[in-house]
Amino acid sequence: MSSYGDAGRGWRIFFWVAAAFNFLIGLAGMLMPESPLDGRIIGLLVFAFGLVYFIVASDPMRYGRVIWAGVLGKVGVVALLGPTEFGGDGSGLVGAVLAGDALFAFGFLVFLFTRADAAD
Repeated sequence: MSSYGDAGRGWRIFFWVAAAFNFLIGLAGMLMPESPLDGRIIGLLVFAFGLVYFIVASDPMRYGRVIWAGVLGKVGVVALLGPTEFGGDGSGLVGAVLAGDALFAFGFLVFLFTRADAAD
């Protein structure tokens, strides 16, 4: 078994990037002075998901199943906010974050459906 839990270095890097994305977005949501309490709470939860991705990066094959929570969270956020943000009434920044969420959700699904192959 490799030091990456047999998932390969690429997946480990992918989950590090996902963690960094969530850490940055979460911190921004918590620390922006104009952010209401609800926004700060959401930022905290986004940051907490970053911790999950950080742990998965340490051994994707061992901890990878928890990525289903990430899929649900990211697809849910895109589904809830996407129509407004991409319908012309949203901000470009939020749209970019949602696009990132959609890409990570896709990557998470690819990992989840192919990880058995990564262990071979």
